[in-house]
Amino acid sequence: MVNSHASPRPDRALAEVRDRALRATSVPMALLDASVTNLPVIWVNDAFERVTGYGVEEALQRQTAILDDTALQQSDLTRLEAGLRAGHEVAHTIVLRRADGTRLACRAHLSPVRADDDGPPTHWVAALQDLTEQLSHDAEQAAMVETERRERRSLGLIAQVSDLLMDVDDPHALREIATILRRAVVGWAAFYLNDGGLRVADGIDAGRPPTGKGSRHGEGPTVRDVAPDLVQQLLDAETDRPVEVALGSFYGPGTASAWIAQQAEAGLGAAQDGTERSVLVFPLPGRRRVLGVLVVHPHDGHGLRDLEPSVRTVLDLTARRVGLVIDNARLYDREHRLAETLQRAMLPEQAEVDGLDVWTYYAPNSENAQVGGDWYDVLQVSPDVVGVVIGDVVGHDVEAAASMGQLRSVVRSYIFDITTPGPVLERVDQLVAGMRVPRPAGLVLSTLTRTDDVWRLEYSRAGHLPALLVRAGGVTLLDAAGGPLIGFGGTPRSTGSVDLEPGDVVVYYTDGLIERRDRGLRDGLGALSAVAAAVTARDAAGVGEELLSRLADHPEDDVAVVVVRVPSPLDTSGRTRSPRRRRWSLPSEAASIGRARHAVVRTCQAWGIEDAANAELVVSELVANAVLHGFGHVSLQLYDTGDGLRIEVEDANPAPPVTTDGHPGRVGGFGMQIVERLADWGWRQSRGGKLVWAKVRPGSLPDGGR
Repeated sequence: MVNSHASPRPDRALAEVRDRALRATSVPMALLDASVTNLPVIWVNDAFERVTGYGVEEALQRQTAILDDTALQQSDLTRLEAGLRAGHEVAHTIVLRRADGTRLACRAHLSPVRADDDGPPTHWVAALQDLTEQLSHDAEQAAMVETERRERRSLGLIAQVSDLLMDVDDPHALREIATILRRAVVGWAAFYLNDGGLRVADGIDAGRPPTGKGSRHGEGPTVRDVAPDLVQQLLDAETDRPVEVALGSFYGPGTASAWIAQQAEAGLGAAQDGTERSVLVFPLPGRRRVLGVLVVHPHDGHGLRDLEPSVRTVLDLTARRVGLVIDNARLYDREHRLAETLQRAMLPEQAEVDGLDVWTYYAPNSENAQVGGDWYDVLQVSPDVVGVVIGDVVGHDVEAAASMGQLRSVVRSYIFDITTPGPVLERVDQLVAGMRVPRPAGLVLSTLTRTDDVWRLEYSRAGHLPALLVRAGGVTLLDAAGGPLIGFGGTPRSTGSVDLEPGDVVVYYTDGLIERRDRGLRDGLGALSAVAAAVTARDAAGVGEELLSRLADHPEDDVAVVVVRVPSPLDTSGRTRSPRRRRWSLPSEAASIGRARHAVVRTCQAWGIEDAANAELVVSELVANAVLHGFGHVSLQLYDTGDGLRIEVEDANPAPPVTTDGHPGRVGGFGMQIVERLADWGWRQSRGGKLVWAKVRPGSLPDGGR
């Protein structure tokens, strides 16, 4: 009896503990009556009331709106109903509206309660799992992923822009950058450069004619009293932040804002729904002024305030980088032209001298700024005295050129007073020591004096390589009368001498002609002597061109060469006429175009061929095509066929030349049209690529068709 009456008391105690535990748990729970179709709420625990704000009565009243707030799909409702009918445990994510109006995203787990194991559910227990923290974490993670994605995209775009800006000679660089922006971050973009007025820009155009087409701002009168000219304020640096230009607003005729609005409307086309549109204008800043603008139309017409920060960053960085590159390119071009002007001023044209055949050549190292310390001078001191100077100041910069200019002036002034080279260099030493010329220099000073049609050469060397005397296939180094560099004399300078014979050739040169990284001066001098001994030309120009073609195809330093030839009485007989063939190997770079033009002019003069301007233009176009569209070294050959000049240019690109009106996305086709007007031409495959030939028709066009 005791045992039978003792068990109910622990059962009741356990039930009370379970009831307290359910009320005390932190998991919101509710008990639903399964005997009624809509499963009414008959009990909730404290956590449920605390989380939702609803007690039993409020939860019962609110129960019918739960599914409406959750906006379940029909497939979800079907699955829930099927699970409930089968008495299976089911779970689904729902949204509850709390008593205070806020929403609670949670996972509802419904578990059946049965009177016995096989019976139908008498009740359902609903437990709610709060998803707020999880959803916040997921949203934060998604936001971080999206931020990283945008940053990676921005970095990728900036890298593409930087790659395109590396080639400042690309005529379509800015247009390609605008295309990248249009595909990735904005709806439309274009660049406009400011050169006394805005103009469309396809490329950077540093020191070259504009590549863009179309109208130009600033060509007509300007009316500024209608609305603020925001774009002009950018160009005048009155503001350094991007501005928004409304396309529908009226700006004064001729203003920069009106012109930009007109360009943008033409680029965007008419608005489909007639809505007002605007464009954003970013300045392209240079060191001292604004060089142009980047104009964009964002997606969905967003203004500056609504522009996504990552997009704003990309546009800002692009505009700044483009402005910096344009400014650097223009600065380099100005310095380059200044250096060229300085060099040309310091290196005079070859002087006309009486009784001698003279050829001169100068080429700065292509890796430097077209200025260096090498120089030459050919001076008609008197009717029977010719002075020849060749020298080399250490360095390739403007200081070297300035030192060279000082030395050249000093030597020129003294040689007209004293014609013996040794005493001239002594006086130069004295003056240079007082002037404190910052760079050491070496030179060869010589005078050629004519007495009864016989020429005598006197010379003195100051730390410079010896000149070469070429006579009847033999080569003699004029290495006497040596001494230290200019300014370091201190002792009397000696003078060497040699009598010249008709047909003799004297070659003056600087070390850039013979010295290479893999070849020292001694070996280079041996190579020069061997080449000079094998020269077959009978004129100074032919000798010089053969030396260059064999020795100066890959110069690593400035090169200066002077060739002086004593004419032979047999030169007019025709039996000693120079072979009518010249050949050059040129590097595939823009500087080779000018060298080729000079070479053909000098050759035509030496051969007595008229209409050199036509040949010069044809060679210029053929070599330009080889440099622009070919690769590897360019070979140039000239032949005198007796009835015209044949020109052959060979490069390593096997693709044939074209004569169309141009091609989308590339440069080409126009040069060959010029060639067609001046010459008969053709091409053929060669072992290393292709060979293009042209036979210039004498007298085709006056002045070369210019």
